Amino acid sequence: MNITTINNTCETEKSPNPGWCPSLWDKLLCWKTSKPGVLVYQACFNELNGMKYDTSQNASRYCKSDGVWDEHSDYMHCRPLETNNPMYPDPSVVYTSYFYYGGYTISLVALVAAVSIFVYFKDLRCLRNTIHTNLMCTYILSDFTWILTSTLQEWLADSNSACVLLTFSLHYFVLTNFFWMFVEGLYLYILVVETFTRENIKLRVYMFIGWGIPLIIMIIWSIAKIITSLETEDQERNDSCAWMAPHPVNDWIYQGPAILVLIVNLIFLSKIMWVLITKLRSANSAETQQYRKASKALLVLIPLLGVTYILTMVGPTESGTYANYYSYGRATLLSMQGFMVAIFYCFVNSEVKNTFKHHFLRWNDARNLRTSGSRRFTYSKDWSPNTRWSMTRRLTSQV
Repeated sequence: MNITTINNTCETEKSPNPGWCPSLWDKLLCWKTSKPGVLVYQACFNELNGMKYDTSQNASRYCKSDGVWDEHSDYMHCRPLETNNPMYPDPSVVYTSYFYYGGYTISLVALVAAVSIFVYFKDLRCLRNTIHTNLMCTYILSDFTWILTSTLQEWLADSNSACVLLTFSLHYFVLTNFFWMFVEGLYLYILVVETFTRENIKLRVYMFIGWGIPLIIMIIWSIAKIITSLETEDQERNDSCAWMAPHPVNDWIYQGPAILVLIVNLIFLSKIMWVLITKLRSANSAETQQYRKASKALLVLIPLLGVTYILTMVGPTESGTYANYYSYGRATLLSMQGFMVAIFYCFVNSEVKNTFKHHFLRWNDARNLRTSGSRRFTYSKDWSPNTRWSMTRRLTSQV
């Protein structure tokens, strides 16, 4: 029976009693005559626009007390059977986004606290901690921009200018995160492997590598994106924020350098660990203790150099339980990477703990002087964060 026949049959049905709601065709279902003051239910339609729907659920329409149907039918429970429908995504995708939201939020709180510590305490200001602070700032900016973009995704589809701005910012901050990881790896490589001296590279050079080069790459990507948008004939795609849509060629403009940074950092990590293990073997200590120190140094360097991205690149390709677990684990590792950097390089860092201890002693002494009126006590600081310690000892005693 076609739609026209259903429509005619529905409209010709007569109401058995006056004052009842007459039969009504709402272009989807036929609502038969009903007594007033009743919420009428019936099974959902089985197909719409070539898509199968779940007929085990019900649609509803209210028959008012004056015998007139409500203006609209309620089809909220009528959902398609296909799980790839954008309005009703796969539950695993929703859960994965929850993991990202939770991880990024925890990382943001920890990173803001860590950066505040490095900025507030002047004793911690040195080149190494300045590099750590810039890396943490890239995590803060990229995490916050991801949360903002994901939350406003539906609104961005209608605001092209805001979509372009947020998409550019998200890609830029993520790319700066990779390049500051490269700066961390280069700095450690220079100190540990001692190919150069630390004085050969100034802070302004590191700043250009971490903030300037990603900006140049993103400007090139933006120009390519504009040219592609002008050449495409799909006008609807241009109106719905084409910048958020992936492109098989243009995206390699920023993805290629990010992958190259990970490869170079993996080389840095290998050489640094080789030097550490070599020096540990020459030390007079037990073999188990040597491996424990080397493992601890490796654990500390993995989030700093972005090796986590390499560990999560390959996973199950087919959907299923294992693919879902991999997706959840990957989301947790990537979103919590900033949190791990804040923990290892701020909260459990020996310099930070010594600084807190030093300032607490000064505060306690000042309080005692005010209360007891005793003679002034002068504290002599016998350490300096700018003192060049052995990098091997610093890494192996980081945690």
